[in-house]
Amino acid sequence: MSDIKKFLYLNRKAPYGTIYALESLEVVLIGAAFEQDVSLAFVDDGVYELVKGQDTSEIGMKNFSPTYNALGDYDVNKLYVEKESLEARGLTEDDLMPLTYEDEDDDWAEKPSIRVVSSAELADIMDEQDVVLAF
Repeated sequence: MSDIKKFLYLNRKAPYGTIYALESLEVVLIGAAFEQDVSLAFVDDGVYELVKGQDTSEIGMKNFSPTYNALGDYDVNKLYVEKESLEARGLTEDDLMPLTYEDEDDDWAEKPSIRVVSSAELADIMDEQDVVLAF
């Protein structure tokens, strides 16, 4: 049995206006640096965290969305976005950042990190985790 625990970070909040999204991202990067099996799920307003073209100049906050591009470098390549949350907000997968990682088992081929899943699929993914942390 492996000593590595599976951690899923569940992101429910919009990226700006609260500290939750940034705190989640920081905790994910720390966990990945310690070689945890890390994945992220985005539901409800959390799907906005991955929308491309974010501009925070009008709200006076730093745009931290480019940091998501670093996740692949930390072997964080399982990002699940709930389909129903996207649809409820008038978004599609095309509205999301094109996040990728290099698959060392496939001659370093670049592959997408984001997978859009149904709420039922996400429930199954959550059941497979050792720890689920909600933000």
